[in-house]
Amino acid sequence: MVATPLGNLRDVTLRALDVLGSADVIAAEDTRVTTVLLRHYGIATRPLSMHEHNEARRVAHIERLLRAGKSVALVSDAGTPAISDPGARLVAAIRSAGLNVVPIPGANAAVAAISAAGLDAERFVFMGFLPPAAKARRALLASVAKLPLAIVIYEAPHRAARTIAELTQALGGGRTIVTAREISKKFETLARLPLDGAAAWLDADPNRRRGEFVLVVDRPADTVSEDDGTPPFDVDRLLAALAQELPPTRAARVAADATGLARDVLYAKIRALRPATD
Repeated sequence: MVATPLGNLRDVTLRALDVLGSADVIAAEDTRVTTVLLRHYGIATRPLSMHEHNEARRVAHIERLLRAGKSVALVSDAGTPAISDPGARLVAAIRSAGLNVVPIPGANAAVAAISAAGLDAERFVFMGFLPPAAKARRALLASVAKLPLAIVIYEAPHRAARTIAELTQALGGGRTIVTAREISKKFETLARLPLDGAAAWLDADPNRRRGEFVLVVDRPADTVSEDDGTPPFDVDRLLAALAQELPPTRAARVAADATGLARDVLYAKIRALRPATD
């Protein structure tokens, strides 16, 4: 499983080049895209197509190659294969057959965007591409809307405006979004702004609608309700259990790590529980 450049051909690792140069077969999502990379680095191997429409048929063929002692390198068009790209079905089948699968780490668009986002959230949920059906998208976003996590989404240029509108409706306009467009390419653009201003930012320049997007929405700015101090989900049981076993300061630290909530808020709640636990 070989990670390849997102855009800039120099994103490729030395190990990836070693593997691609020595592999007997290179299975590629799009042979035309992969051929550009291979030619740039003087690798003469002609890639074999393996994409979402023929992956099931290719599994048996690649398994036969491996059993015959051949080495196979799998690449996607860009980034790490099997991450919102073909490959997971092949990996599962090869592992089930008792054969070895080796990851060759490298570029990944989601991780690159997160690293440059400056998030408040210490944790994130990666959602890949949202479902095509509007009802399924709404349900999925509703399931994560209140979690104290950043939300990371891949999106195609022609759907970016719709997705930003749906994120604003589902998550609230006060959250921060980082739009990362064309990562590692000539027109790479990263913008950090309030979610309710993202649609206007996108509309302000037609060029901002071009290219592949990673949308990173930070966690809610305040994960505790303003009216009564109650978190958006029940943590009282967790706090009570921790207060039985740990000093308040340590219990608050453990609870903050587990939930993503503010440590001082959790500490105050634990202190309030102490008479009962004592």
